Amino acid sequence: MDEELHRIREMKMKEMLEVMATKKHPDVIHIDEANFQKVITSHPSVVIDFWAEWCGPCRMVGPIIEKLAQEFGGKVVFGKCNTDQNPRITTRFGISAIPTLLLFSHGTMVQRIIGAYPEESLRAQVIRAFGSQT
Repeated sequence: MDEELHRIREMKMKEMLEVMATKKHPDVIHIDEANFQKVITSHPSVVIDFWAEWCGPCRMVGPIIEKLAQEFGGKVVFGKCNTDQNPRITTRFGISAIPTLLLFSHGTMVQRIIGAYPEESLRAQVIRAFGSQT
């Protein structure tokens, strides 16, 4: 019984390692006052989702951001910035409605998307904003 359990564990571990090695799953970066400037200046293409815990439409956009981060992995960096916890950044960019997505190219904001849009629309806007970089 112990040998069989050990064999099953070894097999499952091998399967998990193979899956992890073949998948590229870039994480969505947590954006705050401390890392905001570094993130937008150290990556050529950045999308930041400004959101809040209490915002229903923000919860709809969150999974889309995660999916797009995987899809554009290595080409576009995606981040999330909680507006309640980062009021200086929110004020700096005049964010008065959430969700708001800000798209940065080489440290400069190139587009603002206000509201919850479907995945296809957000994908198209990212491609349009960053062109051949995506």
